[in-house]
Amino acid sequence: MRRFSPSSIRPPFARYVHGVEVPAGARLRVTSGQLGLRPDDSLPEDAEGHAAQCFANITAILAEAGMTPGDVIRINAFVTDRAHMTGYMAARDAWLAEVADPPASTLVIVSGFTRPDFKVEVEVTAAAV
Repeated sequence: MRRFSPSSIRPPFARYVHGVEVPAGARLRVTSGQLGLRPDDSLPEDAEGHAAQCFANITAILAEAGMTPGDVIRINAFVTDRAHMTGYMAARDAWLAEVADPPASTLVIVSGFTRPDFKVEVEVTAAAV
């Protein structure tokens, strides 16, 4: 993968890149949006816990394809309040702590999800050669 952030535009706000080029022949895995639901249907109390569970769910989905967080080329994340951004970012940065080259990333504030107690949703695209 070739990751880039052109010097002709503003650098990323956090630990991500502006784009990722995937070579021909790479395997792709795209996840559905993951919520902070644990296997027993319980939810963490705070947004950081929701996001950490989202990333734990994504890790399991990637593992089924023999992939890791290092294979992620794009993260799309959604939070229901600006106040949840800090917790989300902490969980995302912890999940990517051992990833040498960060993915492209987008974070959007939305009005809500299917249940009012959901705070964070995350989906990823991963690629492996």
